[in-house]
Amino acid sequence: MQFTAQQIAAFLGGDIVGDATVSVNNLSKIEEGTPGTLTFLSNPLYTQYIYTTQASIALVRRDFEPEHPVTPTLIKVDDPYTCLTRLLELVNQAQGNKTGIEEPCHIALSAQMPDDVYVGAFAYIGERVQVGEGSKIYPQVYIGDDVVLGKNVTLYPGVKIYHGCRIGDNCILHAGVVIGSDGFGFAPQADGSYKKIPQIGIVILEDNVEIGANTTIDRATMGATVVHKGVKLDNLIQLAHNVEVGENTVMAAQVGVAGSTKIGSQCMFGGQVGVAGHRRVGNRVVVGAQTGIPNDVKDNMEIMGYPAIPKIDFARQTIHVKRLPELNNTVKELRKEIEELKKLIHKDEE
Repeated sequence: MQFTAQQIAAFLGGDIVGDATVSVNNLSKIEEGTPGTLTFLSNPLYTQYIYTTQASIALVRRDFEPEHPVTPTLIKVDDPYTCLTRLLELVNQAQGNKTGIEEPCHIALSAQMPDDVYVGAFAYIGERVQVGEGSKIYPQVYIGDDVVLGKNVTLYPGVKIYHGCRIGDNCILHAGVVIGSDGFGFAPQADGSYKKIPQIGIVILEDNVEIGANTTIDRATMGATVVHKGVKLDNLIQLAHNVEVGENTVMAAQVGVAGSTKIGSQCMFGGQVGVAGHRRVGNRVVVGAQTGIPNDVKDNMEIMGYPAIPKIDFARQTIHVKRLPELNNTVKELRKEIEELKKLIHKDEE
């Protein structure tokens, strides 16, 4: 699809500087821009590239004034990054506008399917499943009995949703996501073996949740594992049984949250964070990458390290750790001097 600068400016409410008739059919990074593409300048660190990019159109801030001639037509907007997001959403909708049911696939007779749904080949949809309007179920998706999908849900290839789970409106689950697998519950026995504890709960994803590829969310032992609205989870994340994640919290790849832990709203977790079971993490908590959380965390904290401590304390510790070799050498020298002083004192006493 091709769009002119005039069309893009009208859609974004921007002002054009340059040729309004120039057209583009793709997007590019500003440092790699080629003719026929649209790019953007949001971070001042990349300003140098606006003078060398070969992109045909560039989104810039309204107050941007070039100091040298530029090749692309400029579209001035309030926030180039936000406007780029709007354009990406438009392109994504155009590319993903699939409807109809492909064969072969299995759809139980008791399943409720709207007319505008898309179901890809080799998908399995179980008994009494409810699918909302505008939803897209890509090939090789498994949806177990009694699952409820809201409106405009997108399930990419290979997603697995076990029986009874509920997915809210506008949720996106990427390839390989597993929702509702059994929680890790085993009771130790007298002979040293472990007896499986049945996991009879479900998983609930509220509206506008997005989950990255190969992330797993376990069903509750009883009740529900709950991911509240607006949560964004990266790839390769594990949420254990009966975990609860508050609204608009984001987690980067390889985060692991143990059973029955409650995460507050508007939190930010870096990659490879681990949280112990039965803990409570407050609202608006920022957690640095590779942090281990063995205890409860209060609201509005920024924490790092293991065990997790305030970010500023972690920074101080890091400085001291870097000095350990120097301090160790100093201690050795002091011990040597002390031993020499002891010898002198001993001679004087004789």
